[in-house]
Amino acid sequence: MTSSSASTETPFKHACPQRRNATAYLNSRSIGLFSSDPGKLLRKNMSLLRQIVLQDTTHFTNVWTRHSKSPIAYESGRIYFENYRCCYSSIPPKPVQLYELPKRAKSEKIEDALLCQCPLDKTLPRPSDHKPCLLALTANNWLYCYSTTTGEQLQKVFLSPRYKFRYLGWDVPQQTLFMKSVQNKETLVARQAGHEQPIIMCLAVFRVLPLELIGMLEISKRVFGNRVVDVILSQGILVVSYSVGMVKLFSFENVVEQFMVKKLTLGEECEWNGVRVSVGEAPSGIPFNIQITDCPPLLFEVSCLENVFQIGGHPWHYIFTPKQKKHKGTYHICSLKDSMLAKNGIQELKCCSLESDQIYFYPDDSGRIIHVGPSTIHVLKIVETQGSLCQSEVIQEYSIEAHREKNTDSMVTVTASGRIVKKRFQQLDDDPEQETFRNVQYEDELELLAVVAVTQAEVEGKAHIGLYDNLSGVLMKSLPLVESWDVTYSHELFFDRDTIVHIEQEKNRNFRCHIYKVTRCQEDTE
Repeated sequence: MTSSSASTETPFKHACPQRRNATAYLNSRSIGLFSSDPGKLLRKNMSLLRQIVLQDTTHFTNVWTRHSKSPIAYESGRIYFENYRCCYSSIPPKPVQLYELPKRAKSEKIEDALLCQCPLDKTLPRPSDHKPCLLALTANNWLYCYSTTTGEQLQKVFLSPRYKFRYLGWDVPQQTLFMKSVQNKETLVARQAGHEQPIIMCLAVFRVLPLELIGMLEISKRVFGNRVVDVILSQGILVVSYSVGMVKLFSFENVVEQFMVKKLTLGEECEWNGVRVSVGEAPSGIPFNIQITDCPPLLFEVSCLENVFQIGGHPWHYIFTPKQKKHKGTYHICSLKDSMLAKNGIQELKCCSLESDQIYFYPDDSGRIIHVGPSTIHVLKIVETQGSLCQSEVIQEYSIEAHREKNTDSMVTVTASGRIVKKRFQQLDDDPEQETFRNVQYEDELELLAVVAVTQAEVEGKAHIGLYDNLSGVLMKSLPLVESWDVTYSHELFFDRDTIVHIEQEKNRNFRCHIYKVTRCQEDTE
């Protein structure tokens, strides 16, 4: 793989500002030259680890592999097997088991889970609140809170006897979360009988650490319309998607202020519809203390293809594909302030592949955009122009190109009968015989972009990970993976400090997890 950045140095040379070596860092730290500020000390430590990772004598070695008959999940140094029942820590040189929860019936299995980390900027009411926990949503509508180190059950909340909850997500990461029920769908018999199902789904919203109820609410057709297909919360915004390709945004804070009937506290008794109930306990669960009777004020709406819509950047912009068929394969970047299309704001890779390209706002605080195709990765930036229109502009910071050999086959073929056949395209951009990008991960603490490139070698795919400098896009190191990479099955890759986690799906819906760790090799000295 090569990078098309302006640098003329060889790919493995560090085209970055000169950094002090590891010995100088350790000596400075030992005599107290570093600030006592924990954030600054962590940044210094991560800078040191980055240098170690990028050294020629440093390798990533496969130290552990485990199979599973159910999906495997990874987050923040913890590997979860058997629907989050078994937990391993990936932090030691080889993963070790932290806990194993008791086996449950299928009707009580964990459907979804989130890892909750304690905040660093405030003091919490109880000492136990400062420890991370796993929030798990079960098939029978219980929300459990487990210790991430022992598996001890810390808290449990019963949601509802009426709705089936299945999805768990962050509204504001590590601050507020929401649980979403499955969508109520009218049966053919009910529709023919004229029995309308007005409620589409419901949401339960909580603050975390400590776990506090904000509210339970229903999403109704009479309020939001008949064609609602999905609802989520994101950054305090209620996002409603419609089957006609429309996305509408509403302020959830406004919804709470305008439609909250009563503030409820978990575990406390309250009077509800003439009955004494205990909030969050079986059999009553949580009452619907937010009752939306009118459509709240609309903040923003946009028509887009497949309801794909993102907000981010500095200043605020949004990315979408217009509904018209002619725009398929393009992405439009517009200002959120006035919906004006940015200069150079239509991005298109013009690739011909089985899988579509992806574009999203960069997962750091830079406000950049990353556009990933099978053979090209563009890192873009939004800047404000000085013209009279105050129009923003999208510029390319750098691009990463896969190593490709030019195909010399003719685009024109002559059949035995003499008929001339012209090919519509010469080769797919994600042809398995060519190096193709399959996964991109950003390691925020090491400021490295990990790009998985796969090439079909004989009967199996071989993968390697290119580590690129986050700021310049220069290739710093290449790491081969030992196991094959079958492109017909799903894969996940995580790059977390000194650890690489590769989770792959195998035949017959089996799964496998590979753990790579940093190892050091001594250079030969003769």
